[in-house]
Amino acid sequence: MKHQIDPKIDCVFKALLGAEDNSNLLVHFLNAIIGSDLAAPLAGVDILNPYNDKEYLEDKLSIVDVKARDINGNIYQIEIQLVNFANLPERILYNWADIYSQQLQQGEGYYQLRPTYSIWLLAENLIKDDTDYIHTYKVRDNKGRTLNNHCGIWLLELQKFTAQHVENEQQRWVRFFKEGEQLNDETDLPDWMTTTEMRQAMSTLKQFSDKDQDYHAYQARQNYLREQLTIQHELDEERKAKNEAVLREQAALKIIQEKDMELEQLKALLAKNNLH
Repeated sequence: MKHQIDPKIDCVFKALLGAEDNSNLLVHFLNAIIGSDLAAPLAGVDILNPYNDKEYLEDKLSIVDVKARDINGNIYQIEIQLVNFANLPERILYNWADIYSQQLQQGEGYYQLRPTYSIWLLAENLIKDDTDYIHTYKVRDNKGRTLNNHCGIWLLELQKFTAQHVENEQQRWVRFFKEGEQLNDETDLPDWMTTTEMRQAMSTLKQFSDKDQDYHAYQARQNYLREQLTIQHELDEERKAKNEAVLREQAALKIIQEKDMELEQLKALLAKNNLH
């Protein structure tokens, strides 16, 4: 390969899992990540928003998630998120609810709703008090009983995956997205990358690496995302500075209030002494 390619960059991510030619990779990915929660392994899916190279070549790739439907009508959404922001959990839940609610058209009933599953790959850690790299969320009561099987949200925190040996296909995909940029020679892959699916995934990376037009488009998307990361960092720093200023003001106000209280107590004590 002429250049290293990061599979987390949106156009590459969508080409990997959203291209019609890679639909078998999408099925393999879904079975690997959430297969244990499905009634049976997926045999195939229809991609609802397939990848089109003209979209990113013309810089019109605005929808970078992958949506698919299986033979039973169940819906799957996969999205990559390179940077976290304050309301990301709300966005994740809103996106799931939006996709779920869009199933019904005018005149259709609730019985026609089908399970909707969302998978988010996160380049930055979101869950601060847990070392697990995968988190599963469903609608459950306080006894662990699910309301129904229509909701499933999976978060994959790539940074938290530290296993040295790949033990299953789920780990293989997580490691690929975490370390894929470092794999720059498709002829000399590490052992964990020598499966048929991983070789096919590497061929997609090779296309972005070796075709000049594709690589220039990849660079443009990468630069755009870097700019967005920089803007987000600046906003976070600005928000942090404002929060720190508010805390300082609150601390100063508390000191003033304590001083005023001490002064009032002293006045009361002097007034009492004068009476005597």
